[in-house]
Amino acid sequence: MTESADTSWHDRSVMDGRISGGPQVSAVRAWSFTAAMAAVAWLPLIGFLLLIAAGGLVWGGWQMIALPMLWLLPALYTRAVLPDALPGRAVRPDDEPELAALVRDMAERTGFGAPLLVRIVPEPAVLTYRVRIGGGHAYALLLGLPLVRALSATHLAAVIAHELAHERHFDDRRTRALLAARVALAERLEGRLRPLAPLAAPLLRATQPWPWQEELAADAEAARVVGGDAAREAVEWVAVIDAAFDGIAQDWVEDLVEEGSYPVDLYEAFDLALQDPLVRARAAREDAEEEALDVYATATHPPTAVRTAALPHTGTGTSAAYGSAPLVLRDAEVVAEWCVQHLACADGPGGTLQAGGGGGALRPEDLKPVRLLQLDADRFRLPADGGHRAEALAAATGQSSPTGALRAALDAVADGDWYGLARRMRPQLRWLPAAVRRSLGCQVLASAMGAALVPLLLEAGWSCTSRWMSTVLTAPDGTVVDLYEVLVTAVDGGDPAPVHALLDKSGTEKAERA
Repeated sequence: MTESADTSWHDRSVMDGRISGGPQVSAVRAWSFTAAMAAVAWLPLIGFLLLIAAGGLVWGGWQMIALPMLWLLPALYTRAVLPDALPGRAVRPDDEPELAALVRDMAERTGFGAPLLVRIVPEPAVLTYRVRIGGGHAYALLLGLPLVRALSATHLAAVIAHELAHERHFDDRRTRALLAARVALAERLEGRLRPLAPLAAPLLRATQPWPWQEELAADAEAARVVGGDAAREAVEWVAVIDAAFDGIAQDWVEDLVEEGSYPVDLYEAFDLALQDPLVRARAAREDAEEEALDVYATATHPPTAVRTAALPHTGTGTSAAYGSAPLVLRDAEVVAEWCVQHLACADGPGGTLQAGGGGGALRPEDLKPVRLLQLDADRFRLPADGGHRAEALAAATGQSSPTGALRAALDAVADGDWYGLARRMRPQLRWLPAAVRRSLGCQVLASAMGAALVPLLLEAGWSCTSRWMSTVLTAPDGTVVDLYEVLVTAVDGGDPAPVHALLDKSGTEKAERA
């Protein structure tokens, strides 16, 4: 490792056991489930390689054996070499004494006594994992810059307390192995050589109570340290920030990188977006929608509503002195610049938290710095790909005009066969589990209809209510309408009347002539 033990944020001591209320995993059950999940996860890949090897032996074609091995080399390299590099930017106590004091206090209050390294990462993540330093073991605490900037110091304390308390649950080999097998099986379900869902889903469903109990026990410990209300607010805020960053900031970065630039004020713009109640409401709804689509029980965290309901109303704890304002980093500009460049130059913004997280082919000097807040707001209102969605709706309905496409889609909603229309726009829906096809199809169709409807309403004198979103509009009479909410309700309920009313108000014939 590039870091030494003298840069850790907490002195070495013996970790003092598990949190009261944490799950106790039977050794026999844990190892049995671990072995079963590992077998189900890797059996398709192993079978494929054995089939290729058998074919090579039968037909004497060594290429049939060599090519799959070449295909596996990058993955083997990633797992064997890259994990030695820590993700994120190192933050040392002397550089950020306020953050150091906060982390140290939370470690003491939760009984976390292992050496701790703190690193800032570009995305709203908070997690810990074991690392090796100088022949010994320590822990790395990754703090997402969006959370550090947006959360109050008390809420940040709650998040840190939760993560440190949560890590204490994992301090035995069998629990770590079980949860690692769960993660591996869940990831394999998204690969090309996927395990059979009828085998994977029961295993994931049977083992899900263990990580959920871990999370709830860690929430309870955070509530003990900072108070139930602060812990509850922190859980809600983290969910909103995570969904908003994934839905807004990531799109900004990807769109600008495609144009050969990157947003130097990404986090400043995102901070402003979070102040918009419409953005927060949309993010909370998207978080709930994503949680509801977990048909294979792959989620390691309980739904936000479950977590907040389980927390007691105990007011503030001993760390309330940290206050309601965010903790300001002393090197905030340098850290933000590093995070933005890392997002822009990585192989993909979603991959920046992988071990080794170094960038891809792009370098910061290859991109032109621009300021989001000085660009035309219409370029970055969500959804960013509205034009493509409207075109997909027109192609799926066989109509040449937005109005015709909308009316054809509404007819399909009234007839109850709208799912076929959604599948024509998104053929991948047919490969998804039956339990989620309808929900995702509803979202696909509603988003496409919104992309077609928004320009018509804007042409008719409506205006965007939010600087950051295109689907919440204000009518000429001052009425605020969330088009996405209206469209989802109409499609899911099979009642197109509210959308027909909006079309009538838009004066679509005049808009089409224009």
